[in-house]
Amino acid sequence: MNRSRFVRSWGLKVILLATLAILSIAAVACGDDDEEDTTTPATTAPAGTPAATRTATPTPSPAATATATGSPSTTASTTVEATQHPQLGLILTDGEGRTLYLFTRDTANQSSCTDQCAQTWPPLTATGTPAASAGADASLLDTITRADGRTQVTYNGHPLYYYATDTAPGQTNGQNVGGVWFVVSPEGESITS
Repeated sequence: MNRSRFVRSWGLKVILLATLAILSIAAVACGDDDEEDTTTPATTAPAGTPAATRTATPTPSPAATATATGSPSTTASTTVEATQHPQLGLILTDGEGRTLYLFTRDTANQSSCTDQCAQTWPPLTATGTPAASAGADASLLDTITRADGRTQVTYNGHPLYYYATDTAPGQTNGQNVGGVWFVVSPEGESITS
């Protein structure tokens, strides 16, 4: 009787240890990346970012909440508009005032921000034709099809993105991150200062 209980107890321990070993191997495999990812932000914020908004781990904003595939929330009519920012002047935002960014490593009408990058920088997507308002130029708006099949909004050929640590309208925590992410002017150019 005692020997049977001992064998069962030992068998459960072996199964538990094997399961832990498998989970550990899977965690290392998923998290191990030999290449440095320059598309995700470092743990420090860009110069000029208030200390209260500096975080090491991005927290998605309600308007840019990433789903399992990294897409921001999408409505049937996505709006892009120009909004006055106190330091940067007129910048592009969505219809709720959330800042939009361009990635200088993208090529014309082609996004190179995928996978983990798209979690940190969720693309502005649309299910219909995007609209321009409040100073944005409708002739510069267009869409592209991303590698994952979603429709991303472009402006002057630049795919548009949110930044996950912008948690409220008007925040520009993504400005000049890595020297490759910038807010966008109503003319469709990066604002680098």
